[in-house]
Amino acid sequence: MISGEPPVLCVIGRRNSGKTGLTVALAAELNRRGYRIMTVKHGHGFQVDQPGKDSWRHRHEGGAVRTVMASPTGFALVGAWPDGEMALPEMVRRFLWDADIVLAEGFKSLPEPKLEIHRKGTHPNPLFDPSDPDSARTLALVTDDPALKLSIPSFLLDGPEMIQGLADFVEETFQMKGRGE
Repeated sequence: MISGEPPVLCVIGRRNSGKTGLTVALAAELNRRGYRIMTVKHGHGFQVDQPGKDSWRHRHEGGAVRTVMASPTGFALVGAWPDGEMALPEMVRRFLWDADIVLAEGFKSLPEPKLEIHRKGTHPNPLFDPSDPDSARTLALVTDDPALKLSIPSFLLDGPEMIQGLADFVEETFQMKGRGE
């Protein structure tokens, strides 16, 4: 267990840029290195329960505000936000406190450090703009455009070596060296 709250790195990018693939690959590499990785996926709505199933009935017929589905191999917590969406730092504090690092897909408007993925074929320009103060929290860029030169470190989308280099960057940035070993 670590002391204090774990660091959070938001993986951001425009629609269809590959945020999920990058988040999963980076999580897998950091996990392979022995770190306790936890993730948050920000979306625009989803349905975990299926109508008619017991967990759905607990919430929708029984009126439970939250339901924990538990088994010997895992659990899920489903419910509704009582006062609007919970802030990412609060989610981390309540549910992910024992991670070595939390990778949060999305949340581009929050002040947490960011890693952007950009695909030239999907969008001509990255979100990162050195003249925009909101871009100050973007630590690095992963891109398929070798001609793109920015004032932050960039990683070329080129396979396993890129993920290993990116994981090295995350370890160094968040001072994780030695923790996972």
